[in-house]
Amino acid sequence: MNAPQEIVLKRDCDAIQIPSGTTLILPAGTQVIVTQSLGGTYTVATPGGLARINEKDADALGLEKIEVVAPIKTVPEGTLEEAVWQQLKTVFDPEIPVNVVDLGLIYDCIITPQENGSTRAHVKMTLTAPGCGMGPTIAADARAKILTIEGIDEAEVELVWDPAWNQNMISEAGRMKLGMV
Repeated sequence: MNAPQEIVLKRDCDAIQIPSGTTLILPAGTQVIVTQSLGGTYTVATPGGLARINEKDADALGLEKIEVVAPIKTVPEGTLEEAVWQQLKTVFDPEIPVNVVDLGLIYDCIITPQENGSTRAHVKMTLTAPGCGMGPTIAADARAKILTIEGIDEAEVELVWDPAWNQNMISEAGRMKLGMV
């Protein structure tokens, strides 16, 4: 879905208010405009502001649920970190149509074998604005997608603020997507 689309919700659905991160229920009959559909979520403009709807509620928008992120199976040894970066490229800020990797929000990714034989991924991530209430939601999205990788048993996505994010951290691909180049 590329162009904004006006839709009337077919049923009540859960949503997260942007940028506060507050959960709410959008009632059936609410008129919304889908402004972004990336990473398995929908950003909608409502009479009360922006909200994010998860893919599980696509039917409330009259849309078919699409599987955006397939689990990564049979990862060759030594490439778990690459698989984590690949999955992180499917995580999006609901207000910006660029993934968190190309936005420059991912500062570090460490893969550590644990004593019990499991493997842990630890990711340090920041946000474009420190006060953004969507941080825990975006971090939870990243964690869930990392855990779809075969061979990763534990995942932590830590929100960090140092160094402070700035536009110079956006990749060339991200700049192109945002029309900055």
